[in-house]
Amino acid sequence: MAQDITGKRVLIMATDGFEESELTEPMKQLEKAGATVEIASLKTGKIRGWDKTDWGKTVKAGLAIDDVKVDEWDALVLPGGQINPDLLRVEKSAVDLVRNFAAANKTVAAICHAPWLLIEAGLVNGKRMTSYESIRTDMKNAGADVQDESVVVDGNYITSRKPADIPDFVDAITTALSR
Repeated sequence: MAQDITGKRVLIMATDGFEESELTEPMKQLEKAGATVEIASLKTGKIRGWDKTDWGKTVKAGLAIDDVKVDEWDALVLPGGQINPDLLRVEKSAVDLVRNFAAANKTVAAICHAPWLLIEAGLVNGKRMTSYESIRTDMKNAGADVQDESVVVDGNYITSRKPADIPDFVDAITTALSR
């Protein structure tokens, strides 16, 4: 059961190639629970999702990553897919934004391949986390205590494995934001 998170502000960071369900479902559920949710990308405008085996729907990124002020947000959600986090982890502004949310003790939630961003930001060493199975070796090599669970919460970090875990992922985010 989702908590009431009215008044909370959640930022989703993504670019072209985000796994469609990992952005749209959390966004819909977080808004339903009362949060204001916005999307930030490398630049404003439309970004295109990946829907399992081909390009999917577009969504509008209303903010450029460079313009985000961390203190205006309660949480950062990082959808996966292979393409999206791989493109973002080579962008200094994206990695810095993840680091800045973590440094401010804000909730940082990453699903599927998105923990690549946590690795790039130097945030996984010594943390209990999960991810899509193909990047678990990357997680271990970066020092994470990797679990095979639908959702793992360690402090302000929330990680999940795949689209099937979205209900548990969103529940963990709403629980964190309701405190």
